[in-house]
Amino acid sequence: MLYDITPVVSPSIRVWPGDTPPSRDVLLDMQRGDNITLSTLRTTVHVGAHADAPSHYGADAPTIDQRSLEPYLGPCRVVTVNVPRGTRFGVADTPDDIRTPRVLFRTNSFPDPTRWNEDFAAFDPALVDHLHARGVILAGLDTPSVDLFTSKDLPAHQRFLANDMAILEGVVLTGVPDGTYELIALPLRLAGFDASPVRAVLRT
Repeated sequence: MLYDITPVVSPSIRVWPGDTPPSRDVLLDMQRGDNITLSTLRTTVHVGAHADAPSHYGADAPTIDQRSLEPYLGPCRVVTVNVPRGTRFGVADTPDDIRTPRVLFRTNSFPDPTRWNEDFAAFDPALVDHLHARGVILAGLDTPSVDLFTSKDLPAHQRFLANDMAILEGVVLTGVPDGTYELIALPLRLAGFDASPVRAVLRT
């Protein structure tokens, strides 16, 4: 069974304030009598479900095309954390038996990708170190960022950078039971870019 954990990318989806929302420029259209339909997509690479590249938060760090695909494909644990909105979740909020190389956290703090809210939950930096020590190579969540909306120094991002761990943000885990799956969330090979949208799925 497949769970599609990717939000629909359309003009209705909300992106980080100040970033570029999706738009479509139709160059040719069979409905207008053209022989084909041809369109151009313009949007931030951090739209919807996306993989951050280290270059997004680290100077001279690898871009998304320079990253191995290994973190984005393989066994993955889905875990629900229960913390107040606008707070960081840490080691004490997560199970002590995480053994998979990938883990996605359901915070339920960004419930509708078409309605922006600033008070989503985020990682405690110490949790990133804890997961790394347990062999985790990718961690992600159902919000637009692993750091809080108001964060400027991005401490969780910096721990992901220090531990060379992959980040997956913006997934939709509604209706996905906690448990272990196969994650498939391959980023595009975008030369020089700081992130890539993904079509993220979980397979039982």
